[in-house]
Amino acid sequence: MRISVNGIQINVRDRGKGEPNLVFLHYWGGSSRTWTEVVDYLADQHRSIALDHRGWGESDAPGPGYGIADLTSDALGVVGALKLQHFVVVGHSMGGKVAQLLASRRPAGLKGLILVAPSPPSPTVLSDEQREQMLHVFDSPESIAYARDHILTAMPLTTAQKERVIEDSLRGGAAARQSWPNKIILEDSRAEVRHINVPTLVLSGDRDQVHPVAAVSEEVLSFIPGAQLQILPGVGHAPMLEAPESVAQSIRRFASGL
Repeated sequence: MRISVNGIQINVRDRGKGEPNLVFLHYWGGSSRTWTEVVDYLADQHRSIALDHRGWGESDAPGPGYGIADLTSDALGVVGALKLQHFVVVGHSMGGKVAQLLASRRPAGLKGLILVAPSPPSPTVLSDEQREQMLHVFDSPESIAYARDHILTAMPLTTAQKERVIEDSLRGGAAARQSWPNKIILEDSRAEVRHINVPTLVLSGDRDQVHPVAAVSEEVLSFIPGAQLQILPGVGHAPMLEAPESVAQSIRRFASGL
């Protein structure tokens, strides 16, 4: 379904029943479909709401408005439109950076925060060469497949997952593709993130090349009071694709303890 927030339509996949509700935020290049297998494991006990960030999936792709605050406002708009009273936000990579800012605003009904291979709240400074590479990573199925197999993951994906990654990345709007390397990655939300006051679980793959465990510990956990780290063995930067059952089990345990 599509929900009107901030003057645009945000696509949302709503499945399952049970509280706390789970709100899923995807990575740069992904979509709500990124969480398909995780939601499959959770649908019998939790209502799962996965959204497409603006410019990705089936959501609208306006020209401006791709800062971290914009994506956060969209997610909060979806939560408000659905009148969620008890919910946990689950964010991966870029979605993790959005989830941190969202949680720092302490919305009513937020019970917990789960960060999966999260991008840090601090700015990440890229060289011109690195930024140029990122700006062209979604240019073709071949470039996406290379990044998927050599950077994003450490464990093999199913054929359906591999195709989904390519389809989602190719579908992204031009402004959405450029927003991460040119804008969001440079934004600093450390001061805000220190205000997070809900239980927080961080899942990190021990073979993550994008945000290694040591970096996540130093640049994410150190800013979130009481955050707990769980390391996933043999997993790269896409735990929800590589080890969806393990991620779902961690989410279920965390939610049951709130």
